[in-house]
Amino acid sequence: MNPDYKVYLRLLGYLKPFWGIAILVVVGFAINAATEVSVAKLLEKIITAIQEKDYTFTHLFPFLVVLLMFFRGVGLFLGGYYTAVISRNLVFNVRQEVFAKLLRLPSQYYLDNTSGHITAKIMYNVEQLTAASTESLRTLLQQGLITIALLGYLFYSNWRLTICILIFAPLIGLLIRKAAKRMRKLSIQVQDTMGDVNHVVQETVNGNLVVKGFAGHQYEQERFKQNSLENLRRGLKMVAVQQLNSPVVQLIMSIALSIVIWIALRPEILRDTSAGEFVAYITAAGMLSKPIKALTDINEKLQRGMAAAHSVFELLDMPEEKNTGTLTPTLKGNIEFDQANLVYADGHHAIHDFSLNVKAGETVALVGRSGAGKSSLVNLLVRFQELSSGGIKLDGLDIHQIELNSLRTQIAMVNQQVVLFNRTVRENIAYGQLEGASDEEIIAAAKAAYAHDFIMALPQGYDTPLGAQGLNLSGGQRQRIAIARAILKNAPILILDEATSALDNESEYFIQRAFDAAMQNRTTIVIAHRLSTIENADRIVVMDQGRIIEQGTHQELLNQQGAYYQLHQRNFEE
Repeated sequence: MNPDYKVYLRLLGYLKPFWGIAILVVVGFAINAATEVSVAKLLEKIITAIQEKDYTFTHLFPFLVVLLMFFRGVGLFLGGYYTAVISRNLVFNVRQEVFAKLLRLPSQYYLDNTSGHITAKIMYNVEQLTAASTESLRTLLQQGLITIALLGYLFYSNWRLTICILIFAPLIGLLIRKAAKRMRKLSIQVQDTMGDVNHVVQETVNGNLVVKGFAGHQYEQERFKQNSLENLRRGLKMVAVQQLNSPVVQLIMSIALSIVIWIALRPEILRDTSAGEFVAYITAAGMLSKPIKALTDINEKLQRGMAAAHSVFELLDMPEEKNTGTLTPTLKGNIEFDQANLVYADGHHAIHDFSLNVKAGETVALVGRSGAGKSSLVNLLVRFQELSSGGIKLDGLDIHQIELNSLRTQIAMVNQQVVLFNRTVRENIAYGQLEGASDEEIIAAAKAAYAHDFIMALPQGYDTPLGAQGLNLSGGQRQRIAIARAILKNAPILILDEATSALDNESEYFIQRAFDAAMQNRTTIVIAHRLSTIENADRIVVMDQGRIIEQGTHQELLNQQGAYYQLHQRNFEE
């Protein structure tokens, strides 16, 4: 089966739940089509009535015109409104499905694709699906029924003349096919360039402080202009193909019509045709060009929508995070890495034959130069990255046997890059699985994280909205809210990923005390550059290029005067 055909059938599958509403659309457009033919018939009747001086009908004529327009209006409203109902529901349903899919995709997808292109898919591409589904079907139904009704009338009036018009149909079909290929290619390009535009906007918004601080206004403006121009060029090319397509089709139709008129005016053909019938026939034939033009315009909508459908379904068909685990144990916090290896898609070997046993309640610090594989290692633990070979066991259970959500709900993580949402302080601390937490629990967690005092100093205390990314707080304050979130989670395993690397001394003092509170009675893995964070760890593991090169307590490693001693001399003297 043609891949386009399969994609289109799949897209139409989303319209199945609306078949009841679709009946109203068909009824509406059928009424509208009937009024189109009635115009020609009414014209025939009025000319005949004038010729025969039938004053009864001429008096009735204005009333019939109003009645005709009333029914046309009813038909157009029914068809148009209920098409829009189906269309908006289609966008709503697909958007929900795409968003749900994005939440289930592996972390690698977000590394491989820019946020601008991802949001363009969910906002712009999904919107374009209606072009191939409801918009195309609306035009097909509305104009198709008019075309069928008019052709039916023409065949009924004079089938020989009507065949002359239909001789040109294959030529029109060939033109539409040629234009379709060009439009598909341009549609894909328009959608890609829309992603580029989106990407520039998001980067500039997220990095607005850097843009301002380094006077990057002109560079970003130029970048936005170039990407927007590219989008404009592709869009205009598409419009040019579409706008050329319609007049050419209309020209062919007018040639067909002129031939029909020339034949119809021959005396031998005209002899038994009344003036009313002749005018009605020519009017109906002339009216054909409008729906046929509209039907050729479907082509552009169809190609635009199909390009979007390919893009959206490609996303929906992507493999999700593997979640084959069935066990939901309550973890104590024993961790065992057994010959763990991690190789990224680009061939970079981040973790080499890594073996380490961490007992429940133990604090292990990971140290090493940037790029030693520390963050990659903890990403394996929460399965943001998947092992290439080797194994990880938690309380003796293989990590893949544990259901993914069960695993992640039992590991609390505080990252170097704190993520806060545009919600209140309370909602940021009690986020996700913690939503049901009581005010007492939230305040206790904030106090343990040394965040309560500064939160109470905010305009609305715990109900203060934090704004985008919580940028109205200092780095230390944001960090303490993240620690409060981790403390409230009360997970048996805590991961602190370089969480104090960019703080001033006062913030570090509070955060160090917050860490001490957070580490109580749980297994903790600390990635840190600062001596104060790690010198009290039960064990320090020194890593280099994904391997363990030394391990022991702070004092033991200093006495060895090896790699840790050198790191200590270089980094921790202050």
